[in-house]
Amino acid sequence: MTRDLFETERSAVPLADGAVLLPGFALPFEEEILAGVAAVAAAAPFRHMTTPGGFRMSVAMTNCGNAGWITDRRGYRYDAADPETGSEWPAMPAAFGVLATRAAAAGGFPGFVPDACLINRYEPGARLTLHQDRNERDYDAPIVSVSLGLPATFLFGGSERTDKARRVPLAHGDVVVWGGPARLAFHGVAPLKDGTHPLLGRARINLTFRKAL
Repeated sequence: MTRDLFETERSAVPLADGAVLLPGFALPFEEEILAGVAAVAAAAPFRHMTTPGGFRMSVAMTNCGNAGWITDRRGYRYDAADPETGSEWPAMPAAFGVLATRAAAAGGFPGFVPDACLINRYEPGARLTLHQDRNERDYDAPIVSVSLGLPATFLFGGSERTDKARRVPLAHGDVVVWGGPARLAFHGVAPLKDGTHPLLGRARINLTFRKAL
């Protein structure tokens, strides 16, 4: 594992001041991460949440950690409990935290310890419109985003929604880290193209680690 991590750190691709792409960084953790996703989804199944405007999101979501990100008619927020069950969100698997901390350090943000992980499941056609991650209490911590399954096009813009967004191809195992000057950059995902991944079939899984509380 040490050799693989060293090689992926060397291939880091700067995206902006405070933002970096780490190609293949999650591959050494692949088996543990996929097992963790399955365990979380068994306890808190994926679901399509509704935006405050009443729109059903095309991306299916679940959470793990001390808090989960949710959206409904009342707005966007973090909550310690799954609104569908009233139970606490599943604990974050140990491998999740290790990967997030190491990726953040490789991206220039040592000491990052996430307390929340939002897990998104994309199927062909699903997308995520440009947005900022603003529901966290402290913007000093970075965002760590892990891509698994089908390839996707990550849209990474600037501090204004009207800023031109860079189109960043993401493959299975890629990790994007952004913080500091880029912490509130607008970002999203273009509609997922159809295809089949040998491990995840016609799907893409995205794990986004945050310091929410």
